Amino acid sequence: MSRVTIVGLGGSLAKHSSSLSALSVALEGAREHGADVRLFDLRELNLPMFVPDADPTPAAARELCDAVFAARGMLWSSPLYHGTVSGSFKNALDWLQLLSDRNPPYLTDKVVGLISTAGGTHGLQAVNTMEFVVRALRGWAVPLVLPIPQAWQAFKGGRVLDKRVEEQLRALGRELARAAQVFAASTITTAEASKVEAQIEPLR
Repeated sequence: MSRVTIVGLGGSLAKHSSSLSALSVALEGAREHGADVRLFDLRELNLPMFVPDADPTPAAARELCDAVFAARGMLWSSPLYHGTVSGSFKNALDWLQLLSDRNPPYLTDKVVGLISTAGGTHGLQAVNTMEFVVRALRGWAVPLVLPIPQAWQAFKGGRVLDKRVEEQLRALGRELARAAQVFAASTITTAEASKVEAQIEPLR
């Protein structure tokens, strides 16, 4: 199998972010499976609000999109805010619009692993939202997803306290790297499928 690169995108604007801690562990799992990894922390990335056709393009947005285009897979990790992903995370996804003019566009033939952290007992709503976005960007979400409820019990000070959660995150990273290697070995999306996608949702 060829060596692949996985880009992690996530965290929050909070000083201590459980979603960032979760993302870091999952990326370690991907590295264990032989992938090269790169982490984009939303707090450090400090993206401005997405503006269509922004001129000039913010350097941080260009750096993110160049890295994503070159990668074979992504790990996304967002906190659950009011039943969905955080505003800063959604804003970062909006900047992926810059990939519309690449060949192939958006996240075509890239696999994406999904993680959410929640303060309460539910976390799946954020994962569901992310899965919709993956599909809209022509990517492929791996079936294994990790909504982590009551994340305040699983993480503290950037460390994972729950060994079961830690192993689940590493397993997700390994599974994502494995899937990315499989996708990299062949063409997944046919020219016919790409044509139909462009008819249904034209590039813009």
